[in-house]
Amino acid sequence: MRTLIDIPEKQIQALSVICEAEKVSRAEVIREAIAYYLDKKKPQTEDAFGLWQDQNVDGLAYQEQARSEW
Repeated sequence: MRTLIDIPEKQIQALSVICEAEKVSRAEVIREAIAYYLDKKKPQTEDAFGLWQDQNVDGLAYQEQARSEW
């Protein structure tokens, strides 16, 4: 999908330097930057899903043990 965005001249110049050094298009550098940004901003809840899957712990036994301490 094509998207129209306004980029300040200083950023365009900085992108041009990167593009020349890496021998890639400006569009490719921008796609990589967006992918990096989205990876860093993904919801943290995904990191917690399945957190205990490799713990070899019976969930009910753990729960009963933890509650017995109250």
